[in-house]
Amino acid sequence: MNLAERLNEDMKLAMKSGEKFRLQTIRMVRASIKNQEIELRRPLEDNELLNIMSRELKQRRDSLQDFERGGREDLVSNVKAEIEIISEYLPRQLTEEEVKAIVVQTMQETGASSKADLGKLMGALMPKVKGIADGKLVNAIVQQSLQ
Repeated sequence: MNLAERLNEDMKLAMKSGEKFRLQTIRMVRASIKNQEIELRRPLEDNELLNIMSRELKQRRDSLQDFERGGREDLVSNVKAEIEIISEYLPRQLTEEEVKAIVVQTMQETGASSKADLGKLMGALMPKVKGIADGKLVNAIVQQSLQ
């Protein structure tokens, strides 16, 4: 079962079981997917679906930080719940140690050793961790490693 089918099935289950918040979150994600399909005029492949799911997750993480700074606890709990639901559909995220290992390996492969090599390193690194590591975490580890 691909990701789109899984979303449809989970949406049906949420309807039947009366999980309104889960249903609402899945519908928001499916709307983003549908908008992208309309824009491209074709059904999306699984890797494209994962990109959309990652984007949705990133948007919610950014919103979470803003709501926490603003003291909006009512919105914080909703966004945290949405993050949990969306995370169920994404592959397991790499830990900080796993990301560090990949960064070190990629630095050796590309010969990157200074901040001048940042673009070359990130260009080689991001395809390896796309969808399985948070971009902010990767960037922070790369910045540390290039000092």
